[in-house]
Amino acid sequence: MNAGAGRILVIKLAALGDFIQAFGPFAAIREHHPGAEITLLTTPPFAGLARRSPWFDRVWTDGRPEWRDLGAVARLALKLRRGRFTRVYDLQTSGRSSRYRWFTGARPDWSGIARGASHPHDNPARDQMHTLDRQQDQLRRAGIAHFPQPDMRWLEGDLSGLGLPGRFGLLIPGASPHRPGKRWPVEHFAALAAALPVPVAVLGGPGERALAEAIRRAAPATIDLTGRTDLLQIGALARRADFAVGNDTGPTHLVAAAGCPTVALFGAESDPALSAPRGPAVAVLRHRPLAGLDRAAVRAALADLAMRAPRDAGPAA
Repeated sequence: MNAGAGRILVIKLAALGDFIQAFGPFAAIREHHPGAEITLLTTPPFAGLARRSPWFDRVWTDGRPEWRDLGAVARLALKLRRGRFTRVYDLQTSGRSSRYRWFTGARPDWSGIARGASHPHDNPARDQMHTLDRQQDQLRRAGIAHFPQPDMRWLEGDLSGLGLPGRFGLLIPGASPHRPGKRWPVEHFAALAAALPVPVAVLGGPGERALAEAIRRAAPATIDLTGRTDLLQIGALARRADFAVGNDTGPTHLVAAAGCPTVALFGAESDPALSAPRGPAVAVLRHRPLAGLDRAAVRAALADLAMRAPRDAGPAA
């Protein structure tokens, strides 16, 4: 197939951290197929990011219908068949996304793990690889050899109504509510905020306002942004912040990818060797259990980042 032309489908359905890890592969696919029409099949939470990015011509958000909703499944199958794609890059590589090969009529070249794929990712070590390394290995087997550092300047949102000071850091104290072992205790975040010489802004969803309030009680200059930012605004915040400290959760991946010097905290419930955030300046700390991670270690990691990746107003640790 002529790499410069054709109709390309990229499949990436979820979750936020995994979607962000695919930014590099997305950029590589676009570079490899400069004249192609590239469609992303995803889900609604990621539509805004995908449409703002420079990598896709079309974004479809109906990529995860309920299997029992036969009408929705049939509509997706018809849509994929009518897409007349010449190549599919399945970056989700799940049982669900592999089934979609049959929805296309099994006609396009297929990069993934689906049975009968023309470019199978059959590396027996794939499940032991970091997400980004695994996807790059998959794309190499499909003929993509260059992986540019993605330009993140498109990741921009309006910050004018957030009341931010000239300098600030970011704290991301939340994580999956059903996985409490992924959360560094909020009292540690609060003590860290109180010890830093710049104020912090707390990121998270509306359900994490109590965490922001606990941090603000210890550090009154704290700005509570929980429930007030979308993903594009988080990217803009990341490029303006001195630093970020966060648990293993999607916004931590996003601020790291956007270039913010980031300390990512891991416990026993996820393995940084497989899923740590990637970015220009990232430090990963793991302690099992995460609650036992000492605040001094986090401050030391921030100081090390300041020396390794100085910015116009470097991390204040």
